[in-house]
Amino acid sequence: MNEHRADTPISIHSLSIAYRRKPVLWDIDLDIEEGKITGIIGPNGSGKTTLMKAVLDLVPKASGDVRIYGQPFSRSRRLVSYVPQRESVDWEFPVSALEVVLMGRYGSLGWFRRPKRADYSQARACLQKVGMLEFADRQINQLSGGQQQRVFLARALAQDAKIYLMDEPFAGVDAATEGAIIKLLFDMRAEGRTIVVVHHDLHSVRRYFDNLILLNMRLIAVGPTAEVFTESNLDLLYGGRLTLLSEASHLASKPA
Repeated sequence: MNEHRADTPISIHSLSIAYRRKPVLWDIDLDIEEGKITGIIGPNGSGKTTLMKAVLDLVPKASGDVRIYGQPFSRSRRLVSYVPQRESVDWEFPVSALEVVLMGRYGSLGWFRRPKRADYSQARACLQKVGMLEFADRQINQLSGGQQQRVFLARALAQDAKIYLMDEPFAGVDAATEGAIIKLLFDMRAEGRTIVVVHHDLHSVRRYFDNLILLNMRLIAVGPTAEVFTESNLDLLYGGRLTLLSEASHLASKPA
């Protein structure tokens, strides 16, 4: 693999991660293409969330490194926004939807400066983009799961990052919310943003993603969706264990 390049949004080189001496990711080498939506798919426990956390420097690395536009995360954290899995968030925290979105402005504000009128305007504009402006003053724990997810996407938008990492953003949301989210991602791509999404629904892979990372502790394949979302790669990825595999393989063989 080439040296880390300053024009590559995310470059991962020889990355291995272990928890309690048990390998979770092993010798991962890949680059994320700029201005594209890249999906990460693989079975449960395959290291998808861990890979995102490694990019965010949230887990210790056994070996290898990650660079954001050629720099370590500590120097480029403002370029990256993260939407975690919904179940990892404390939804009982007493805060309104607008206040959640304002948290996305803290990187540019600094922790000890109060939001200005422009920050509130930006936060409201982001809520408008995800169809949640009318719920701005609603407590976050009073919203449905899909509404909560939209608010967290608005928070990510308020950060105005170049790279967006999203862990299962479509999990547990209704069809209307899923449609709104993917439209938003397409709009962000049109603005030149780079988006990486952990995803589990194989049926929508061809429609949603420009590129794919197939991950099962090791890197099975990476590249344009049309090239890597194949029957043979899915068989390698899931080991033939899933009853969904044959159906997914059939989908993979269809023209886009």
